[in-house]
Amino acid sequence: MKHSLQIGIAGLGTVGAGVVKLLHDNAALIEARAGRKITVTAVSARDKTRDRGVSLEGFGWHSDAVGLANDPHVDVVVELIGGSEGTARELAEATLAAGKPLVTANKALLAVHGAALGLAAEKAGVPLGFESAVAGGIPVIKALREGLAGNKISRVAGILNGTCNYILTVMREEKRDFHDVLADAQRLGYAEADPSFDIDGIDAAHKLAILAALAFGRLVDFDAVHIEGIRRVSALDISFAEELGYRIKLLGIARETPAGVSVRVHPAMVPKEALLAAVDGVFNAVLAEGDFVGTVFLQGRGAGGGPTASAVVADLIDIARGNNVPVWGAKAAALSAAAVVPMAAHVGPYFMRLMVVDQPGVLADVTAILRDHGISLESMLQHGRKPGEAVPIVLVTHETNEAAIMQAIARISQLDSVLETPALIRIEAN
Repeated sequence: MKHSLQIGIAGLGTVGAGVVKLLHDNAALIEARAGRKITVTAVSARDKTRDRGVSLEGFGWHSDAVGLANDPHVDVVVELIGGSEGTARELAEATLAAGKPLVTANKALLAVHGAALGLAAEKAGVPLGFESAVAGGIPVIKALREGLAGNKISRVAGILNGTCNYILTVMREEKRDFHDVLADAQRLGYAEADPSFDIDGIDAAHKLAILAALAFGRLVDFDAVHIEGIRRVSALDISFAEELGYRIKLLGIARETPAGVSVRVHPAMVPKEALLAAVDGVFNAVLAEGDFVGTVFLQGRGAGGGPTASAVVADLIDIARGNNVPVWGAKAAALSAAAVVPMAAHVGPYFMRLMVVDQPGVLADVTAILRDHGISLESMLQHGRKPGEAVPIVLVTHETNEAAIMQAIARISQLDSVLETPALIRIEAN
């Protein structure tokens, strides 16, 4: 049997401690599947004295995580620090420069610097594993890069952030407002003290940039992602969505079209019978459509020490076996340079909610503006009458162009009878 694979771990938070525990508790099973032992030999973290619930006895300690890259007792570096810059980036670059494999759960690092890191790994001839960077314990990276390698992928879509999915689920089930549910999510540990990365869609966008690169055989490009979060989704919108037969989800959607690649993160209405509509709470899910395989749907826990550690160890087992696949599914020279389709070119149906003064002529003014921009209506909802008071009116459009709907919204917002900026949510067919 080969000598053991020696691991250095940078970052001993929930995931790092989970990796140490998993490698210890399932050591015999992992050795059998990897063909050799996988052992932790060195670690790095900010606080050496903190109790993490796992023993660090016998491990080498690096106060500077970058030192792991050149430690002679480390064969593979596991980066669990997080962030696209600073120590995480320095460690990743130093590891690959030293000709050592890198495993990372850092979606921000990969979304922003993944093209350069992939090229560095290719030049060094070493693996760069990141199964844990997207959707926690769901093996979506391996599915796209290897399991579906023979397919032309036309679309990948998913619920990629458990915090947002939890908030939207509770808002729907308990008919509560966004800020109230967010405060509860923070108390329960589902949302950070500063939840911006989650609720503004940035975390999901990091993950979608990675999935789009793998799905379409292109260099990862975070700047290409259109990003919107869930701050403006109201309990009223969720209630109307239910009445219309939809659920509101924060979706990441990447699609390849004849005009290029569209990559977007935003709240969307999906039919209740759609696969993604049934994914609730902190769960994640990813749906991919291939020309030969059809639709593939993966669901599971998208975060947490156990699921994410599971994905890290899966990469380590691959490395122990000697598996080394191209980082982005093909050699850098073979990756696509297809154009990015701007969000203004998106075509689809829309949900629009207006808060208006209930008085004669309001609806006529609104529909006249929509007509001017070539937008036709499929349905309208208004419950009851409150003459002279504010009432919600919901309009559902047929398929229309994003640029046209945005121009119409700007004009509608200027009407004296419209009391606030209209709420606009895109509708996805499935």
